[in-house]
Amino acid sequence: MKILWLAAAFISMALGAIGVILPVLPTTPFLLLASFCFAKGSERFHKWFTKTKLYKKHLDSFVKNRAMTLKTKLCILIPASCMLVLAMIAMSNIYGRVFIVFLIIFKYVYFFTKIQTIPSSAKIETE
Repeated sequence: MKILWLAAAFISMALGAIGVILPVLPTTPFLLLASFCFAKGSERFHKWFTKTKLYKKHLDSFVKNRAMTLKTKLCILIPASCMLVLAMIAMSNIYGRVFIVFLIIFKYVYFFTKIQTIPSSAKIETE
């Protein structure tokens, strides 16, 4: 079972790393998933992952403070919203479209009410 957790962790980490380059692919959710999978798969790999630049740049402030910079929030929300809007346009079912609109609204409400927004300078200080 640990091998499956590690495989999922490395795949998630790779997708997160690709998401740094491609604006369509969200980085942070994949890195959060990678962190979770590494923790389940191997303590040694989890410790290694938490020391990488990728983790420190994109997840460290969120994990420590349950907070993100505005830029990080928007880098997560905007590409995901674009993908949902494309799905909504392609969908002919009105109930599906309404559900997607509510999903988009819920994401923004959650990110801006449940996750604290910190200034970019605060993120630098935690590193």
